[in-house]
Amino acid sequence: MTVPEIMAELQSHGSESIKKVLLKHGVKEPFFGVKIEHLKVIQKKVKTDYRLALDLYATGNADAMYLAGLIADDEKMTVADLQTWVQNAVSNNISEYTVPWVAAGSKYGYELAMEWINAPEEHIAAAGWSTLRDIVSLKPDGQLDVPALKTLLAQVAKTIHHADNRVRQTMNSFLIAVGAYVTVLKDDALATAKEIGTVTVNTNGTACKVPDAAEYILKRAPAKKKKMVKC
Repeated sequence: MTVPEIMAELQSHGSESIKKVLLKHGVKEPFFGVKIEHLKVIQKKVKTDYRLALDLYATGNADAMYLAGLIADDEKMTVADLQTWVQNAVSNNISEYTVPWVAAGSKYGYELAMEWINAPEEHIAAAGWSTLRDIVSLKPDGQLDVPALKTLLAQVAKTIHHADNRVRQTMNSFLIAVGAYVTVLKDDALATAKEIGTVTVNTNGTACKVPDAAEYILKRAPAKKKKMVKC
């Protein structure tokens, strides 16, 4: 399929009611409001296509950008590709899911995530913490830099309540992932969760709730590593 063919198909499956919901969840124009289930229909046809993914992402249409993440060949992504993607990930679903999925599956995810978490731009910092969340849920503990992760837990404890809104959300998700998926850091993550207490995030009037990190860690740990994070 070509970009024009896919864009026409996306437009034909757009929904104003879905758009209204997604706008409240931080998705930004332009986009058509396509259900993820239909994006997956296109994904099944295309499978994996590095060049097509880049071209779809470059449209700036949030539906196309989400689809780009589903079909991206993560291992072919360059540092320049990923930096371009994160800079343009202004919708919450792209910065907190699409870009982290692809970055975590790339050769450069960890180093870029460590850079991104300190970015002044809220969406880039959120993408960094989300990438680290995905990395710890995918990689065997033996492939993780455990001392560095322990240092990041201390950073979460120190800064989460002063961080930008979406950064607080993604820091909390990272904390839960470390506690659930990294066996040797479960106790450290629990201690951090208890130290920070309740995390408040403005969810723009939606029904979304911020998970209680300690509760979720106790409920999920030890969690089996994921085979993939894209969904």
